[in-house]
Amino acid sequence: MAPESDMKLLAPGVFAWLPRLGSTWGMANCGLVSSQGETLLIDTPYTPALTDVLLDAVREVAGPAAEPAHVVVTHANGDHTWGLQQLPGVEIVATRAALDHQCIEPTPQQVQALIHDTDPDQPLGWYIRRHFGRFDFSDVQVLPPTVTFTGRYDLKVGSIPVELHEVGPAHTVGDLIVHLPEQRVVFAGDIVFAGDHPPHWAGPLENISAACERILALDPEWIVPGHGPLMRPDELRSYIAYLNDLADNADVMHAQGRTSIEAVRILLDEDRYPGLGLPERLAITLGTEYRHLDGGSAAPDMLALMNHAATIAWEYSSTA
Repeated sequence: MAPESDMKLLAPGVFAWLPRLGSTWGMANCGLVSSQGETLLIDTPYTPALTDVLLDAVREVAGPAAEPAHVVVTHANGDHTWGLQQLPGVEIVATRAALDHQCIEPTPQQVQALIHDTDPDQPLGWYIRRHFGRFDFSDVQVLPPTVTFTGRYDLKVGSIPVELHEVGPAHTVGDLIVHLPEQRVVFAGDIVFAGDHPPHWAGPLENISAACERILALDPEWIVPGHGPLMRPDELRSYIAYLNDLADNADVMHAQGRTSIEAVRILLDEDRYPGLGLPERLAITLGTEYRHLDGGSAAPDMLALMNHAATIAWEYSSTA
């Protein structure tokens, strides 16, 4: 059964599709811009089945014949791109650097194998089943972008101007944000998370904070995060404060010679960030930050980072 979702009207012709499924992985927000018979999607859900749910919602608000001609991909994580195969012939727009992340992202088939072939009595197998077991990736085909850019890319959907601004490396190496200046809406992708700790793969944290500051400088009324509820500017300022505090803590504990996992345990034991879900994802973001503090330039080992998060979740869960 598909999770419940809302198609929220943010401004005339501009909608946010928001899945409602608590704190978990994979349930990403998407966007729709519709004007004068033209439609553009911002990201797709994780699987073909979820994408069909989104497309049904699109037709409800944009008309039964609405077929998006363009999809803007905010970044190359699978939970924002693996539904693209449900839109044959669509123009897929992304940053050029998004291709670099697509090369290191585990394939759908690899994720499917992790769900079914790992040991459920060990942290990674337990965690993967808990958060990804609801998805079927067996028939997913990964599609690359058909149009890539660096810097900025402008287009128009009917009468609505759309600005794409490259802001990576940040969450991944290839992030972009979507700015609708007349409607005062920004689709932030995974630059911004609401309600849960983010898992940032590229970093460093100062880049993510800078990308958030760029969003604020656009003077939006609404910010659509990659995951979680809609945000107002003051809520984004609070998120920036969280990122900066996390960076400061990472810097101090790295200088003390503590490992990133030790740093995570200290922050969790202090209850440093109460109210945020999925605290184990600090292991990913701090692992990324430590990679920069160590002067590393290699691509992230996404599976190793996920294993660190699973280990923390296992340690702090009463159900493990």
